[in-house]
Amino acid sequence: MECNHILVRFGELTTKGKNRKIFIRKLTQNTKEILKDFTHLRYEMSFDRLYILLNGENPEAVCQKLQTVFGIHSFSLCYKVESDIEKIKDVCLDIIEKNEGKTFKIQTKRNDKDFPLHSHDVNTTIAGHIFHHTTKDLKVDVHHPDILIKVELRKECTYVMDNVIKGAGGYPVGIGGKALLMLSGGIDSPVAGYLTMKRGVDIECIHYASPPYTNALAREKVLDLVDVLRRYTHGKITVHIIPFTDLQLAVYDHCDESYAMTIMRRMMYRIAEGVAQKNQCLALVNGESIGQVASQTLESMSVINEVIRMPVIRPVACMDKLEIIDIAEKIGTYDISIRPHEDCCTIFTPKQPATKPKSYKAEALEEIWDFQSMVETCIEQCETIVIDDHYQEVDDLF
Repeated sequence: MECNHILVRFGELTTKGKNRKIFIRKLTQNTKEILKDFTHLRYEMSFDRLYILLNGENPEAVCQKLQTVFGIHSFSLCYKVESDIEKIKDVCLDIIEKNEGKTFKIQTKRNDKDFPLHSHDVNTTIAGHIFHHTTKDLKVDVHHPDILIKVELRKECTYVMDNVIKGAGGYPVGIGGKALLMLSGGIDSPVAGYLTMKRGVDIECIHYASPPYTNALAREKVLDLVDVLRRYTHGKITVHIIPFTDLQLAVYDHCDESYAMTIMRRMMYRIAEGVAQKNQCLALVNGESIGQVASQTLESMSVINEVIRMPVIRPVACMDKLEIIDIAEKIGTYDISIRPHEDCCTIFTPKQPATKPKSYKAEALEEIWDFQSMVETCIEQCETIVIDDHYQEVDDLF
């Protein structure tokens, strides 16, 4: 007998009470979207589980994709059999024969309270059958078994499995609204986007391009990062690319060098809020980490943040760089982020930026020129790109 199903467990979603159905519906929708290339899959829902019938599809390939779906606590490849103790015993014996190990444990969950045997009796009955029919020298170990076989007894059928694969956790993307990710080309902001999606928030991205100071390779780098992030969501992410050169040069023309980074970031926040409002985003997201650079001290964050009213989410604010790098490597963005193509912030970094800027000084510098019209021009001239399954096939994105 072959594993013909995948049993999906919801984890944190089970705490959602009256909203539970909404969360599970969204998770199922996202799962089907991410697994859409596997056209033969069939889906079955129950109160606390999602069952995926493989129907001939490659189980390893399906499992690999399933690990990217936020909202899934864990899942298992499993056998679906009739709720008949003799057939259950045969499947468990088959699993024992296929696996290596010297100890085993049977763990039964009896959802069908009408089943004639209690959970403990099922465990001992199956274990006895294994001892009498296997050629292996086995022992039962209830604490740390080499082979753990889980049996889920339900009214309509029984599921038997010997593996638990950890899922991505969190909430299904989109259940928590939508936010706009300020995406540079560095290590931090893609990680911030990933962690935001893990809490169920859908994202769009905004990137500030300053040609000719930034080139097509820097743009490609950012779009490649989005292509990785979209695989953890419903398959596509919208990117808004801002023509930032004129406004950035104006900042350096009108401001003291020490305040140029502060003023530039204030402009970025104003533009981001405008783009977010046009696209029904409820918050901004960025990769700021406290104290990492001059613009990320608490004093700088405060002065920069005060020009907008929209909330700003900073998922990596309290992580150190090594923690952020570990996540970047895990999700597949690190190698892209370290490509040697600079963004507008790194190219125009002042030699001695203010680390404790004052609001009144920033406001005074901004009052001497008409920055608002340039901010509005940036928003109006924004280029919008949708990164989806066809991204690698399109030649004119760069």
